[in-house]
Amino acid sequence: MLLASIAFYIFAAVLTLSALMVVASRNPVHAVLFLILAFFNAAGLFVLLGAEFLAMILVVVYVGAVAVLFLFVVMMLDIDFAELKRGAAQYLPIGVLFAAILISELVVASVIKPTALAGKLPVAAPEAMSNTEAIGHVLYTDYVYYFQTAGLVLLVAMIGAIVLTLRTRPGVRKQNIAVQNARDPAQTMAVVDVKPGQGG
Repeated sequence: MLLASIAFYIFAAVLTLSALMVVASRNPVHAVLFLILAFFNAAGLFVLLGAEFLAMILVVVYVGAVAVLFLFVVMMLDIDFAELKRGAAQYLPIGVLFAAILISELVVASVIKPTALAGKLPVAAPEAMSNTEAIGHVLYTDYVYYFQTAGLVLLVAMIGAIVLTLRTRPGVRKQNIAVQNARDPAQTMAVVDVKPGQGG
């Protein structure tokens, strides 16, 4: 228990500091790197809670895809962040309002006693079933239609992004699948008899 408590405080402290540095960093690349550090420490907290599947998903999805995508976008695009920050002061009251709502929700969630929600808590998974197996069992039985609908929505979004970014330019060589499938072996290779001294 002592080792778990020490690990919790280390992960929580590094997570809090890295989250503050994401907001306070002037360099956007440094902000994304601190965001990746925050994701790793959040995954460590999930491991301490026994939710190893959520920790793996957090690392694979957010660190491996989203954060790296942010990093590449920030590095590849020449964005004038000083120009963007000039008009940020007008959104300060709205930001303070949302921050106050979030803090109040966290305070209420920390004050409520678990006994008040005892009848509404979900039933724990059996001891013989692992965390990942329990999530998969619920996901592919009770919520299978929602899962398939989410996959369909993501597929439509991916196709829409491809269609919106597709540009037809003249002179660009494209694949013709029908012609490629109709080729015979005689058309795929040509034997050339090169005489000595004629190569190159």
